[in-house]
Amino acid sequence: MSTAYYIVTVLAALWVGFSAVSLLRRAKFVAEPLVEYGVPESWWPWLGLAKAAGAIGLIAGLFYPPLGVAAAIGIVLYFTGAIITIVRAKSYGHVPFPMLYMVPVIAAMALEYAA
Repeated sequence: MSTAYYIVTVLAALWVGFSAVSLLRRAKFVAEPLVEYGVPESWWPWLGLAKAAGAIGLIAGLFYPPLGVAAAIGIVLYFTGAIITIVRAKSYGHVPFPMLYMVPVIAAMALEYAA
């Protein structure tokens, strides 16, 4: 596997991990939109843990690739659900934000299979 794959995967994992920590700490820039979208506050810890598990899975995938692929699929599905939630709440201007987390994960998987 290429050096680019390792770099992009680690950066994607750190980026998704940042998103998880932001949610678990209820950062204002995360909490306010979730309230606006109507996401129940009781879901927030589970959503944060799902992101954290995905980030850890990406790193673990560097050593056991099937786990990384499963984590990447889970992250992409998670942020696809976030996009759907944003669209249902008619907050169209917020759609790019989950894509900022999803695209690096997709790029990491593309680099894994490009070789």
